[in-house]
Amino acid sequence: MKIKSTVATLSLLSVLSFGAFAATSIDAQQAQNRQSLGTVSIGAVASSPMDMHEALDKKAAEQGASAYRIIEARTGDEWHATAELYK
Repeated sequence: MKIKSTVATLSLLSVLSFGAFAATSIDAQQAQNRQSLGTVSIGAVASSPMDMHEALDKKAAEQGASAYRIIEARTGDEWHATAELYK
C-alpha cells in the first residue's frame, strides 16, 4: 500500500509541476506510442517526494529524454524510485 501511495504522490506532483521541467512525467497510456530510452533509478536519505521528482527530471534530461514514467517507488529508511525514459 505504501508503494501505491508513493507513486500516486509522485504522479500528482508531476502533474502539478510538469511545466517547470524539461522532461514531462507521463502515464502508461501516454507511453504506449513513445520509444523507450531505458531506465534510471534514484535514491536518497530523508528526501521528500518533490525532491525525488526533481532528481528524476534531472536524470531524464541528462539522458536526452523528453518524458519519463515512474515504474517503481518506495520509502523506508530512504526513498527510491525508478523511471522509464522516453524520446
